[in-house]
Amino acid sequence: MNLKLKQTPGIYLVGFMGSGKSTVGRALAERLGWSFFDIDAEIERAERQPIGRIFAARGEPEFRRIETEAIRRRVASVEVGKPAVVALGGGAFTIESNRALLENNGITVWLDCPFEIVARRVAADPLRPLAQDPVRFAALYQSRREGYRLAHIHVAVEGDDPAATVEAILAHPLLK
Repeated sequence: MNLKLKQTPGIYLVGFMGSGKSTVGRALAERLGWSFFDIDAEIERAERQPIGRIFAARGEPEFRRIETEAIRRRVASVEVGKPAVVALGGGAFTIESNRALLENNGITVWLDCPFEIVARRVAADPLRPLAQDPVRFAALYQSRREGYRLAHIHVAVEGDDPAATVEAILAHPLLK
């Protein structure tokens, strides 16, 4: 396994909303025998409200501050040797300070899911505040791709089978 993972055993899944970070993350963690954490779920538990409500009541800047703190706490756990697969929120990796925090504390994996698939997956979810306007949603998808490209590993998601994505991640040379 990669020396970076031996020093800080964290795999951080990044990508657009609906790309499968939580589903793939759970399966990957189970396969590795590691813990799994979903940053959005941790925020919802700590704040006792859904992400959409945090956005509506407190705004995106406050949500991003809360998100960065949640990431810092999770990275601190990985730094002391607790192996984990962590699913980040769709916008977390687009923030330079979050990328810098993750850069030296494990491996980042971009789940590159085609727009048509993410649009289908989030279409019925009214709790996705950034997906409500289809034109803005498509523009957001395109604008975030440049940030996601900075991940250590790029994995194309070609369908709805999380096992295939897990295999693609584990087959990457950085994880050998």
